[in-house]
Order: sequence, then structure tokens, then C-alpha cells
Amino acid sequence: MSARTLIVVPTLNEARHIDDLLSALLVEAEALDATIVVADGGSADATCTIVMEWAQHSPRVRLLHNPQRIQSAAINLVVAEFGDTADYLIRIDAHGAYPPDYCRKLVAEAVELDAASIVVPMITVGVAPFQRAVATAQNSAIGTGGSAHRSGKARGPVDHGHHALMRVDAFRGVGGYDQTFRFNEDAELDYRLRQAGHTIWLTDRTAMTYYPRSTAAGLFRQYFGYGGGRARNILKHRVMPRLRQLAPLAILPVVLLAALSLWHWGFLVPLALWGIGCIALGIHAARKYYPDYGMPMALSPLVGVAAMIMHLAWSSGFWAHVAQRPFRRGSV
Repeated sequence: MSARTLIVVPTLNEARHIDDLLSALLVEAEALDATIVVADGGSADATCTIVMEWAQHSPRVRLLHNPQRIQSAAINLVVAEFGDTADYLIRIDAHGAYPPDYCRKLVAEAVELDAASIVVPMITVGVAPFQRAVATAQNSAIGTGGSAHRSGKARGPVDHGHHALMRVDAFRGVGGYDQTFRFNEDAELDYRLRQAGHTIWLTDRTAMTYYPRSTAAGLFRQYFGYGGGRARNILKHRVMPRLRQLAPLAILPVVLLAALSLWHWGFLVPLALWGIGCIALGIHAARKYYPDYGMPMALSPLVGVAAMIMHLAWSSGFWAHVAQRPFRRGSV
């Protein structure tokens, strides 16, 4: 293919994954005549050593230091350094798993459609019981609200999706990622791309596999960040949240309202309805997705518990950001 391509891999302590990932990506890079740039955020393990060993054997592999550490800054840095030599950038997450022809299919579809952004379905897979429960929740409406790129059952223009490929000129034209966002930077960029008249295209030709958090604490921290990022996005662009984003906002108030049950048991009813609903929908999701994700029926209530953690964390993060906003200077 004649399209010039950058394959960008942000890293931070990815020594366990980076060797196998680079081995697979080099096959793609050779086929596309592409450059692989690893932007490392200050790894304390052997990540940089492994990347440098690859770079010594292949001029297609490059290593950049990302002093701001976060992924959005890594992509911006690579585009600033190498963007003049590329038509497309492909964003690869070191924790993900990808089909052997992932990059080639993305470039082929981008060339065919002349799309500014190609996004992909993100299929979540777990290993341990709790991680499987999280995966089942995230692959179903109970955890995602029916997001198109989570279901993997759609093809066409979307508002947002898991970032895979972007045209460099479109990325630069809207100013790249907003590096003040630690979470939700992808949705924020998608908003600016759409406002600039670009199409975000959800492909059905390929997908990536994601491995979720394996502990309740890790899952809570992740979704707390997502909720705060979504609040910041909404406040920055003065947009109304979608219905599937509005519903979780009620969760933190419902939990706080339950404290009033000391005075009357009726204040527990909304909390009980939410909990029962999540458990029931979790069991349904476990039954529906069992052939794909192997969630044992005996543990299916865990799916509902995982969803409750996600809902509460997202709601808490959102309201925490809104509450702190008056005390931030020059920031949303």
C-alpha cells in the first residue's frame, strides 16, 4: 500500500508485553512500509531496554521519551516528531491483543473510504472469575449502555469509538489530543473531529481484544477517572450528555440517599431496586455470553456486582469533578 503509516505504541512499564507486541507489529510494518514508534512515559522496568534491542535490529522501530507520561501526550509527541512523514497514524495499546492483519485492514479501509478516523469494536476478555465478570458486563448493555463500539454489531458513522487509525492531517487540523485530559481524551477529540466536519467510521473488518481490571479497587479507580473525564468533556464543550450517560449520574445520589434510611426505610428502595436490577441483568448477561466468555452460572451474580462498581465509580467521578470545578483556575 502506498499510504505512509505511523504505528504508535504508548508505554509505561510494559516489559511483560512489549516484546511479543513488537514481534507482531513488525510483520505489519514490513507489509505497510510503516514506522513503529514506542513513546515511553518513564518505565521503571525493562521496557526501554527491550525496545532499544529491537531498534538495533530494525530501523522501523524507534523509541521516544514521553515526559508527560500519559497516552494523549505520547500520541501528540510522535505526531509532532514524525507526522510530516505519514498519512495515517495507528494507535496501539500495549495491553491489548490484535489480529495479525489489524493494521493492514485499518489502512485498507481508510484508503477506501478516505475517512479521517477509523474506530474498532473492543471485545473484553477475562481470565480470573472477577475479571470474567467485568468482561461480561463490559460486553453487554448493563456495563456500556449499548455503546456501538462495545457491541461490535454495527458498521458506519459513529460519534465515538475505540481509537485505532486517524488521518494525520485531520488529527493535526483539530489540534491533536487535549493533554489536560487524563481520561476521556479520545471522546473529546472525537467531538472536535465531528465539529470540523470529519467522519468517525466504525469498522467491522477487524477488532481488538482488551483485558479489563482484575480487582474491584482497580476497576473503581478506572471508572472514577472515566466519570470525571466525561464531566470535563461535557463542561468544556457545553453539550448535553446522552441518555446512557445520564442514567449512571443518579447512582451516587441513590447511594447517599440510603443514609437517610436511619429515619425511614423507604430511602433504601431506590438502592435496592438498582442492586436487584444489576444482579438480574448480570445473570442474564452471563447466560447470554457464556459461550463466548465462559462466565460460570454459579458466579453470574458477580457480573451484576462488577456493573454496580462501574456505575458507582463513574457517577462518583462525574460528581466529584463537578463539585471541584469552582476551585480550579482556568480549567474545566
